[in-house]
Amino acid sequence: MSLAVPLLEVRIDGRIPDLRGKVRDIYDLGDTLLLITSDRISAFDFVLGSGIPDKGRVLTQLSEFWFEATRHIVSHHLITTDVAAYPDELQTHADVLAGRSMLARKTTPVQVECVARGYLAGSGWKDYKATRTVCGVALPAGLRECDRLPEPIFTPATKAQDGAHDLNISEEEAARLVGTDLMRTLKRLTLEIYTFGAAHAATRGLILADTKFEFGLLPDGSILLIDEAMTPDSSRYWPADGYEPGRPQPSFDKQYVRDYLEAIGWNKQPPVPSLPDEVVARTREKYVDAYRRLAGRELA
Repeated sequence: MSLAVPLLEVRIDGRIPDLRGKVRDIYDLGDTLLLITSDRISAFDFVLGSGIPDKGRVLTQLSEFWFEATRHIVSHHLITTDVAAYPDELQTHADVLAGRSMLARKTTPVQVECVARGYLAGSGWKDYKATRTVCGVALPAGLRECDRLPEPIFTPATKAQDGAHDLNISEEEAARLVGTDLMRTLKRLTLEIYTFGAAHAATRGLILADTKFEFGLLPDGSILLIDEAMTPDSSRYWPADGYEPGRPQPSFDKQYVRDYLEAIGWNKQPPVPSLPDEVVARTREKYVDAYRRLAGRELA
């Protein structure tokens, strides 16, 4: 099986990134930020030894689609993805940056992950089984795994540092971290964006089960949607035609990779495994198919 070579790292004029995440490399350009989305993939809080070709393009281009589609709800940090409009010193890297990078406004990130859930899955399902609540939100008895919730709920989480795992917290705990008024506004925005995204996904044969957002503040207090928006990395998408609550659903995110790692019995400790070609290829197909369905066009 012949696969394109994934892009795992980009060096701009020999510089190391000012901030390196599990997937994104961020360069501080002074007045703006350059965000480059690599093809790295993480699972169980580790970056794996294999990348997924075109994954960075999917995340960048789908985020751009959603940023523009939801700007009637909240402004975003994206300035442009047109490499020709980037600063002159970046033009020598145009081929690498095209399709997988963006210039963005600088903000002060809010130190809470804003999560919306419309269905009971993942950590929400685990919490519900233990306490019949998710992040302090009481839910009806008798719900099954992947059941649709009576209405979407807001379930914040702490932002992980240094690769640690995000921890679900209550809305009250989040308010203590960032302030009651700001948290109230972020909850409203989170649920509005999720509702809009879920409605659009439904027209494309997809269920948006849950998603997480990050927000940033400008010096004047304005709120911007930052990082990424409703991508397969930050969201759980299921095909609507196969939806059957009471069991896990096939998905368009990296659950396929997690399932493989569980199947081989990896103990979720170093050394980190690499993925076989067939798993890489199938995962790439899922990411690209999600983009094609949601954006209604081919990946550039």
